[in-house]
Amino acid sequence: MSNHSDRQISTQNAIQHERKEGIPNPPKGGDRFKWLGPSFLWMLSAAGSGELLFTPRIAALYGYSLLWALLAAVILKWFINGEVGRFTVCTGATILEGFKQFPGPKNWSIWLILLPQAVVAVSTVAGLSGAAATALILMTGGTVQLWTVIIIAVTAAIVLFGQYNVVEKISSYVGIARTIAVVAAAIFVFPSFRQLANGIVPQIPQNVQYQEILPWLGFMLAGAAGLMWYSYWVEARGYGAASVKGRERIDPKHLDREEKKKLQGWMDLTLISNTLAVVGALLAALSFLILGGELLRPQGLVPRENQVAETLGRLLGDIWGPFGFWFMIAIVFITFCSTVLSVEDGFGRMFADGTQILLQGFGVRGRWTNEKFLQRFYIIVLLAALPIAVYLFFGQPIGLLQTAGAIEAAHIPIVTGLTLYLNHRMLPKELRPSKIIFGGTVLAGLFFAVFAVIYLLQLLGVIGAGSSSG
Repeated sequence: MSNHSDRQISTQNAIQHERKEGIPNPPKGGDRFKWLGPSFLWMLSAAGSGELLFTPRIAALYGYSLLWALLAAVILKWFINGEVGRFTVCTGATILEGFKQFPGPKNWSIWLILLPQAVVAVSTVAGLSGAAATALILMTGGTVQLWTVIIIAVTAAIVLFGQYNVVEKISSYVGIARTIAVVAAAIFVFPSFRQLANGIVPQIPQNVQYQEILPWLGFMLAGAAGLMWYSYWVEARGYGAASVKGRERIDPKHLDREEKKKLQGWMDLTLISNTLAVVGALLAALSFLILGGELLRPQGLVPRENQVAETLGRLLGDIWGPFGFWFMIAIVFITFCSTVLSVEDGFGRMFADGTQILLQGFGVRGRWTNEKFLQRFYIIVLLAALPIAVYLFFGQPIGLLQTAGAIEAAHIPIVTGLTLYLNHRMLPKELRPSKIIFGGTVLAGLFFAVFAVIYLLQLLGVIGAGSSSG
């Protein structure tokens, strides 16, 4: 018995030694900028639906009256994203691995996450691919249905065969070019400060359709899924405890002062990268709002279903002529396709992780708990075959994205509440959020919950709705 206890102590000491050796010092100075990848990816993954599609659409419908909601959604998501990143930096585990530790029925929180997100995954891939196809038919002809099927199949193959990182680099350059172009165009048509100032005052336009507002707010910057994906990108990049071997064993409450100080340094880095991502996304979103308000709204143009690319092309075409129009068409196509890629990659990781947790809970072993096999399975079935079937049946990209965005927005308060509780339960006092950060995150959850409830009441006919905007 004594020998067994000695071996246990020896093993624990070895693990603790490995942790001390393994947790790296956080980067300092200019080296910090080499670690901005996760936040940059997070920002790029959101650009397709929130900023590029729904923001000009909202501006065309309601002008600047919802500018306050845009600012609130982006700023409040900064709080939520920071808390998701906090958990992975401090424990080395993904956010779903954390959720499985909640008390109560086994893995109830994993089911609560995965079931709604399955609908989001299928609808988002189908909707974004359909929107990208509206750009291709302008350039090459053919039908939207044919190009949508091809886009879904090709993007799934790219992720399946491990070529996503190559495309990711190209799309990052396109993302920079897109932001520069739309910011320059927005400056060119900049409205009066009085118009913008009026939009900062919280107000709800008359006859507003919450089926328009909720998906926009849900997708703006990142939806519930995108917020959770940040955990996977942080883990893959090796932030803080995520770089330590055997990281599932780390309990941050048992770390010594030196290790906690290192993790605090890594948290400072996530704060910087998270802030830069939010500022970049906010700049792009404001530019798209201005372009939609100044160019689309006066002409009564709203991006609709199979005319998405043609209408968005006017955002630059009305300023810079044919070159601006075709440049914007190219941006629409590349942005939507790169977002489909990031969605397939993110959902593939998240559903593989969640399925492993669920099946291991039932004692299942073998290939159905193999992460790579599960990723391939979900890419083929959930993120390729089902989106193709749904698009061919439904055929309305904006309608599909509105469905996905509404679920995302309604799911954000749930993810927020689970994450706050997890951090409070798992992290020592030194690594928990400050009272200001905690309060801001609670406010973020409540903000999206209020819009979700109002949307549901309008859907049920409890409160009035204006005529549909299409």
